[in-house]
Amino acid sequence: MPVTRKHELLERQQAARAGAAGGDPFGGFSAIGWRALGALRPARRVFQSPGPIYEPEGAAADYWRFGRALFAAGFRAGDLVHNSFSYHLTPAGSMVECGAHAIGCTVFPGGVGNTELQLQAMAELRPEAYAGTPSFLRIALEKADAGGLALPSLRKASVGGEAFPAALRDALQARGIEAYQNYGTADLGLVAYETAAREGLVLDEGVIVEIVRPGTGDPVATGEVGEIVVTALNPDYPLLRFAPAICRHCCPAAAHRPQPCAHTRLAGAGRPDRQGARHVRAPGPAGRGAEAPPRGAAGRLVIEGEMANDRMTLHAECGMAADGLAAALADSLRDVTKLRGEVRLVAPGSLPNDGKVIEDARPHDGPAGRADK
Repeated sequence: MPVTRKHELLERQQAARAGAAGGDPFGGFSAIGWRALGALRPARRVFQSPGPIYEPEGAAADYWRFGRALFAAGFRAGDLVHNSFSYHLTPAGSMVECGAHAIGCTVFPGGVGNTELQLQAMAELRPEAYAGTPSFLRIALEKADAGGLALPSLRKASVGGEAFPAALRDALQARGIEAYQNYGTADLGLVAYETAAREGLVLDEGVIVEIVRPGTGDPVATGEVGEIVVTALNPDYPLLRFAPAICRHCCPAAAHRPQPCAHTRLAGAGRPDRQGARHVRAPGPAGRGAEAPPRGAAGRLVIEGEMANDRMTLHAECGMAADGLAAALADSLRDVTKLRGEVRLVAPGSLPNDGKVIEDARPHDGPAGRADK
């Protein structure tokens, strides 16, 4: 079966929405919906991700399968979970809440922003567990320190949505907080999660994960870098051979290793769609208005500078560079990221083959520290 990439899902949905009245907003991929769509089974919620892409939520318990990731992070029945993932438009908050309820946890829906109010809730309600991005947890703890606010009850965390550097993990451990990564998407739900083994991310049992050669559907050998392709075994929203990133990217290949838990794992730290990116081509929005580098060219986005004065440079391998290619790539970079950045063309093979597409080269600072993504 062919690989379906996220931009193709978006295009299918857009075409259906632009059609005759009553067109399927899910592009024909969903088996649930509502009466006007002629759906046999109702969706409980509908979410909107950037694009926009619409995702249904079914009525099954722990629909997004996040309970397993939370349990691996130490969450247990009776815990109060402070959930700082967004509850608006995107499903991240619901993903965690459904999983926490499946375990038997109580959830405080903190959402995003309002840091002072969230800190007040943490201090007064004394949650045992946190769910959200690692950067917000770092910010909250730093603000708590600055205000002389103690949060002794917080001892475990399940974090996702962005890179989780080792320096931050170690800083949280020093405070008595054990934090574990999860990797999920609005389309697929949970894909992989970290366990106490700290040896990559264990693949969720509700998905089939392949690592393929970028731009193809051909699997790579175990241990090689490649593009992640996921099949979701979800009768409500079955996605077969789905590549979840908006731009093509690479992710550390799944590898079998002799460990206490003998599951297939995604190697590397941080979100696989950022940590593991290497071959970067722009099949969707990144390709408009710019000629892409030759197929298979490698790229790395390097973030430098001090906090609040960051700058980014796209290092792109290119042999025979056409006139104006760097400027065209800079325009494309700005269109995709909505930020200005420089482009530096480098010789083919000069970038390390370590699976990184985003490198945080800013100096380490603050009590939580910083590290490469």
